[in-house]
Amino acid sequence: MSVTSLALSAELEARLRSMPKVEIHVHLEGAQLPETIWRLAEKNGVTLPAASLDDWKRFYEFENFNHFIQVYLACSRCMVTADDFAEMTEDFHRYQASQNIVYTEAFLSASLLVDKLPRRELFDALRRGCEAGRAKYGVEVRFIPDIARNFPQSQQAVLDFTIAGFEEGLFLGLGLGGIEQGFPPEMFTDVFAAARSAGLRVIAHAGEAAGAPSVRGAVDSLHAERIGHGIRCLEDADTVALLRERRIPMEVCPVSNYRTGVVARGAKHPIFQMIDEGLFCTVNSDDPPMFSTSLTNEYLYLAAEGMSWETLWQLNRNAIDAAFLNDAEKAALHARFDAFASPT
Repeated sequence: MSVTSLALSAELEARLRSMPKVEIHVHLEGAQLPETIWRLAEKNGVTLPAASLDDWKRFYEFENFNHFIQVYLACSRCMVTADDFAEMTEDFHRYQASQNIVYTEAFLSASLLVDKLPRRELFDALRRGCEAGRAKYGVEVRFIPDIARNFPQSQQAVLDFTIAGFEEGLFLGLGLGGIEQGFPPEMFTDVFAAARSAGLRVIAHAGEAAGAPSVRGAVDSLHAERIGHGIRCLEDADTVALLRERRIPMEVCPVSNYRTGVVARGAKHPIFQMIDEGLFCTVNSDDPPMFSTSLTNEYLYLAAEGMSWETLWQLNRNAIDAAFLNDAEKAALHARFDAFASPT
């Protein structure tokens, strides 16, 4: 969903493109270009449901949320070797730097990884990619492995994988993603309790393809510190009040919601109402190439829909406070953002 045809002042567009940014909801695997996936498929002998690269690109025109999951799983099957993950990670740093994203917390689809490579090989590959990306592009990326709800049998293996990476300083916490319908948060209560006991931060996708009870379950049963998407919390006033009272950050991904059909094309995005309700919102890109977007484009889209610079800038700063950084790291980022907002 591009903003190129929408009215936007050149000054505002330039500010949104150039401002330093923080992103806390983006998937490493979902951030790979279709060309990259096609190349990996050819290299690794994986058959995609398309006869050509052009056909593969057309396959990204999602019919619904389940079609998106189908594409995501197909992409993940193309990522086979440790070098694939090292190269993907390094290139992800380049992509984030191109948008002035200075800090990122990225999800790893760990349910699809734990049986793919020996743990040590994967850890070393991710570390190599981060070290190379940081050195070349000057941005910081940290990882949050997540459990795919639709692979609940993987949850203990993902927890063990995540704790091991956390103890090595590689991972921040444990997430929950995948298909909401039929896989409520309550199915994962024990493993999230164990994650919290191990010192992991905990996050859950909820209120995207399922309603407010999914959000409430993520908060009450999993004690999620942040909610991925969360837009359908608006269906229940008590859930909204709880989120507002606890100031739980909402990782909102506007264009993703339109592309998967969670929000109808042409409808005003729920983030406007969420802000009006006093919820603590952030803006994110989710799986940018899959949705023909980027974090910069998300801000441009909201601006074109009438959101003010002041609100957009606050949403960007919210991401610093919502990030799993220590106080000194947050203070350094706020100082950097202050320098941008008030140049001397």
